[in-house]
Amino acid sequence: MPNQGEILQEAIKNSGISITRIVEELGITRPTIYRKFKEDTLDYAFVNRVGEIIGHDFSQDFTSLQQVSLPFVTPAVSSTVSPVPSLGVTHKAVTPSVPESDPVKQLLALQAKYIALLESYNELLLRVYGPK
Repeated sequence: MPNQGEILQEAIKNSGISITRIVEELGITRPTIYRKFKEDTLDYAFVNRVGEIIGHDFSQDFTSLQQVSLPFVTPAVSSTVSPVPSLGVTHKAVTPSVPESDPVKQLLALQAKYIALLESYNELLLRVYGPK
């Protein structure tokens, strides 16, 4: 069974829209999207945004098991931090995950979260300060 990154890659390929256009609209780099293609699970907001760009509904592409890790109905998350509307920063819903018993999988999950955090921070910097 293909992972979520592979499903995303296939949908982008079938759309005929260039990777360059997609990464420009997402505000990420080409290496970042290629890393996403290798990930087992992807962030809902990211998949949803790519779907908007390529005109594709991913809700039918993931199995019910995959949808557990990529919820297409995002749960309400209470947050003490309010989004800053003037900057266009969006709040990302975080779903609690079951702790993984395998240390290698834990490390890979933390690495993926760290990369996502860095990408979000980069996106915020670009919105606040603009491109170099």
